[in-house]
Amino acid sequence: MDPTQEAPREGEQPDDQTPDQKLDEAFGAIRERVLSELLERVRQVSPQFFERLVVDLLLAMGYGGGQKGSEIGTVTPFSKDGGIDGVIREDPLGLDNIYIQAKRYGPDNPVGAPEVQQFSGSLDMHGAQKGVFITTSRFSGAARAYVEKVQKKIVLIDGERLALLMLAYGLGVQNERTLAIPKVDQDYFDLDGF
Repeated sequence: MDPTQEAPREGEQPDDQTPDQKLDEAFGAIRERVLSELLERVRQVSPQFFERLVVDLLLAMGYGGGQKGSEIGTVTPFSKDGGIDGVIREDPLGLDNIYIQAKRYGPDNPVGAPEVQQFSGSLDMHGAQKGVFITTSRFSGAARAYVEKVQKKIVLIDGERLALLMLAYGLGVQNERTLAIPKVDQDYFDLDGF
C-alpha cells in the first residue's frame, strides 16, 4: 500500500479506482439522475405541451431537413385531430410527411396494440407511410409485435428512450458546467526529434 494513502477504515474496501474511473462513475450517476428527473418532469406537463415537445424533439433531431419555420413542424389542433398530434414536413416541398402520436401516460399504464392500431389507421386516412408514436410510458409486447407486421414504418419511442433522446439533443436540459480535463499532448513532445 502506498504510504501516502490513508489506510481503509474497518469494513471498507481499498479504493482501486483511478481518478478517471471515479469521474466516469460520478458522471454516469449524474446522467441517470437527470434522465429520471427529465422523464418525471415530462410526465407532469400538460398534454398540449407534450405534443409540442415531441414535435420540437423531432425537429431537434434533424427531421424537417433542419429548416426553420412553423410550417415545417406543426402540432395539430388539440381536439378532433383524427389521431394525429403533430406533422413534420420532411422536405422543403412537403412531398413527404412524418405523422406523430403523443401519449403522456404514467409508468404503470403501457400503450397497447389497440392504440397503435388506431394510429396506423390514422396514417391510412392521411395516405401516410411513416409515423412516430411517443409515450412517457412503455409499449406492450403486442404493440411492438403489431408494428413489425404492418408495411408502414411506425417507430415506437417509450419514456426511457424519450428521455435519452431529449438529453442527447439538448431539449429541456442545459449544461450546468463544463469540466476541461487536461492531459499531456504527446504530439507536441514528438516534435523533439526535428
